[in-house]
Amino acid sequence: MIEIFILSVIQGVAEFLPVSSSSHLILISEYLNFKDQSLSVDVSLHVGSFIAVLSYFYKDIINFYQNKILFFRIFVSSLPIMIVGFLLVETNYLQKIRNIEVIAWTTILFGIFLYVSDKFQLNKNINNNFGLKEALFIGILQIFSLMPGVSRSGIAITAARLLDFNRFDSAKISFLLSIPILGAVSIYGIKDFLIYEYNEFTKVNLIAIFFSFVFSFITIKYFLKFIKKFSLNVFVLYRIFLGITLLILSYL
Repeated sequence: MIEIFILSVIQGVAEFLPVSSSSHLILISEYLNFKDQSLSVDVSLHVGSFIAVLSYFYKDIINFYQNKILFFRIFVSSLPIMIVGFLLVETNYLQKIRNIEVIAWTTILFGIFLYVSDKFQLNKNINNNFGLKEALFIGILQIFSLMPGVSRSGIAITAARLLDFNRFDSAKISFLLSIPILGAVSIYGIKDFLIYEYNEFTKVNLIAIFFSFVFSFITIKYFLKFIKKFSLNVFVLYRIFLGITLLILSYL
């Protein structure tokens, strides 16, 4: 059960911070030899994060009529990563790049990109400046997050900052983009789980969903508060430190 708790913490926190949840789940499971990171647990963790982001932004979602243009653009922005991700999963190509060396280099490289983008001006917001062109630009860059170590939230924030969105709205765009993406991942994962594992959700799965939900919700809430006051430098430093450590472990 302690493994489920740790995996839930990692998923809930790293999914929404610019540090890459997939790489942390891979690293923790590999070095600690976790046995509980099965397909059903992985699906449960994503379902928990999906419910959390729906819960936090429920007012935006309920008020769909007023926000229908925004959500259409969010959906359009999510299409590139969902289409490319589906193709890569179906061809099993993603498994070929899920290794420590790739994670180390992408963690450092995209940490530097995050640092550079965070130096851009702070004069655009989601209500007035998030058009179809901006949505497509962010959506295309999100494709990079299919590589472990890049971070979906990190590359979305980086792309938004490159377009001069302020930090808060860059993070909000990232969180809103996670709704269709996590929804697609959850549905696709549940489908695979039912087809290949021939099982039903158990108590362990429900616990994974609950803890993932709790830590995801807390992360969204406090990261949005944090980003109003502080830069993203702490995440940049963490990524570079982690990447260098992984390079040392990989090549020594």
